[in-house]
Amino acid sequence: GLSFVKEERNYANTDGTVTTQDYVRSWVTMSCTAVSPDRTGTAVRGPEVVQPAGRGWEYVLEADIVTNAKVWAAEAAEKLTAKAVEPGRYDLILHPSQLFLTIHESVAHATELDRAMGYEANYAGTSFVAPPDKVLGSLKFGSPIMQVIGNRSEPGALATIGYDDDGVVPDDFPIIKDGIFVDYQTNREQAPWLREYYAKTGQPVRSHGCSYAGWDDLIAATDKGIAMIGRASYSIDQQRYNAQFGAQLCYEIRKGKIVGQVKDAAYQMRTPDFWATLDMLGGKKSYMHGGTFNDGKGQPGQSNAVSHGCPPARFKNANIINTGRAL
Repeated sequence: GLSFVKEERNYANTDGTVTTQDYVRSWVTMSCTAVSPDRTGTAVRGPEVVQPAGRGWEYVLEADIVTNAKVWAAEAAEKLTAKAVEPGRYDLILHPSQLFLTIHESVAHATELDRAMGYEANYAGTSFVAPPDKVLGSLKFGSPIMQVIGNRSEPGALATIGYDDDGVVPDDFPIIKDGIFVDYQTNREQAPWLREYYAKTGQPVRSHGCSYAGWDDLIAATDKGIAMIGRASYSIDQQRYNAQFGAQLCYEIRKGKIVGQVKDAAYQMRTPDFWATLDMLGGKKSYMHGGTFNDGKGQPGQSNAVSHGCPPARFKNANIINTGRAL
C-alpha cells in the first residue's frame, strides 16, 4: 500500500510568533506471504519492508518495489523452512529497521520529562529515568560508545520540522552522552521545570522540540550471534525497563558468516543492562531512519509522526528466547 501526508500548518500565539510550514510524508508497505506445499504453514515478510520518510513520490520510486518484491518474497520462502532458534546467549546484531523501535520504546519514551515526573502515569506509564535530580548527569544508561541526540532537523526524517507545536525552532541536543543520561525531552512548558539543573550545567532553559562500520562488517566480526531485521511483536513495561522484542527476519551467525534463517527468536532485556552491552556500531554509510506516522501521547490522546535514525549495532551476550516453545 501507499500512504501519503501533505499538510500545511499555520501557527500563531499571543507572544507574537507566526509560522507557516509544509510537511510531506510517504510510506510504502507491502507483505509477501509464502505458503508451504501442503498449505499447512505460512510465513510473512512485511508489511514494513520500506521505512516511512519525510519525502515525496521520489522516495516511492527509489524504493524500487517491483525489483525488491522478488527479494522480499524469497526471504518469506526461506523463513517458511527456517529451523527454530536454540535459546541461549548470543551476540546480537540489530539492523536499523529493528533497532529504531528499541530506541523508540526504551530510550525515547523513557526520557520524556512529563512522563518521568508522573504526568502520564494514568495513561502511558512512568519512567525508570527518574527522579530528575537523582539521574541527570549521573545515570549510566549504556556503554561509553552510546550517543543519543535529540533533533528534528535531519533531511528526509519523518519527524523533521521547522517549528515545533509551541512555535519554537527545535534545537539539536544530547540526551545520552558517552553512555550517561544528560537531558530530557521537553517542550516550552516543561523546560523551566529543570531550571536549577540547567543553571548548574550552564545550559539555557529552552524548548528542545525533539522528536525522537556496515552491516556486513558487524557480522564478520561476530563468532556466535543472531542478526535481526525489521520490527515484529514486542512488549515493554510501563516504566520502560523490562522488554522483549522480536523481528521480521532472524539469522544465525557462525564464525563471521550468516548460515541461515531461524524462526521464533526474540531478545529479552532490561534497558540499562542491555544498552551497557553495546560494543560495536556501524558507520555513517549504514545510518538509516525508522519511524511511524502515528505515535500516541497525552490525555486527551494525541498523535504525531516520529523518526529515529541509527546505524546497525551489536550487543554482547544477549538473552535470546524461543517464542514458539510450549511451556
